[in-house]
Amino acid sequence: MSKKLVIRRKQATAQYFTEELGEGVGLDMILIPGGSFWMGTEDAEIERLCKTYDEEWFRAEKPQHQVNVPTFFMGRYPITQQQWRIVAGWEQVERKLETDPSYFKDDYEEIDRWQRPVEQVSWEDAKEFCARLSNKTKREYRLPSEAEWEYACRSVISGELTKAEWNEKYNQPFHFGETISTELANYRGTDWEYKGKVYPGNYGRGLKGIYREQTTPVGYFKVANNFGLCDMHGNVWEWCEDDWHDNYEDAPNDGTAWVSGISSKKVIRGGSWGLNPNYCRSAYRDVLTRGDRGDPFGVRVVCVAPRTT
Repeated sequence: MSKKLVIRRKQATAQYFTEELGEGVGLDMILIPGGSFWMGTEDAEIERLCKTYDEEWFRAEKPQHQVNVPTFFMGRYPITQQQWRIVAGWEQVERKLETDPSYFKDDYEEIDRWQRPVEQVSWEDAKEFCARLSNKTKREYRLPSEAEWEYACRSVISGELTKAEWNEKYNQPFHFGETISTELANYRGTDWEYKGKVYPGNYGRGLKGIYREQTTPVGYFKVANNFGLCDMHGNVWEWCEDDWHDNYEDAPNDGTAWVSGISSKKVIRGGSWGLNPNYCRSAYRDVLTRGDRGDPFGVRVVCVAPRTT
């Protein structure tokens, strides 16, 4: 008899504040407590992925390294079309913003379309959004560093552990656990073919699911990770501040963004509605140029926690 597959579910509370944007619209910002974690993927898992998917790309997730992340606030959800429309109407800082850039403009199962995540926004657009939000609120809003994003997605406060201890206890591919389900996240849950090879619509011992072929409203699945964040796996890719590097050699270990200069290549995280679950893992990282736009590309913001004396 095969072992029953269990995806973890539990109730928890989160500390947050709501930034009032006007028109009765708020932006919930969740407190992400500081802590340490081992960023990236262990070698054995990377080699399995490379063999299964015939892609060397997964070696970008190594070497696994310990990072100490200070406390910060992060958006409970990706920025919605409604939130984007309001902030994009505020005073320009450096560049113009389209108030309604998204491709998916219909209501979803009788849920107002403005609750869908905004998409078709570039890294440059996302930076302007943060700048306008900062100017208006007098708080520092920005894109997450890649380390902050992965730490927030994993939502584990582990204390000081060796790499072996971390991998044994905490290094799950998803914050749900060892696999994922289309009942919990929006991704391509059906098989797909690429360059003559069929890739599975499931992950590990997980079951295949459905393919919605579009974004879903934020919070649609009514599940959150241990920190209280929703939609961290799938739905839309989320821009990070970091320049792209082919691996983690010489990466910072203090949670800051790894910016080596003026680079055209930027990191995206989280996967999307159009990709299979492997690309929605906590550790998966990909790259776009800073001006790229498309219907899988959205944004989630962070706010710098005030210093205590």
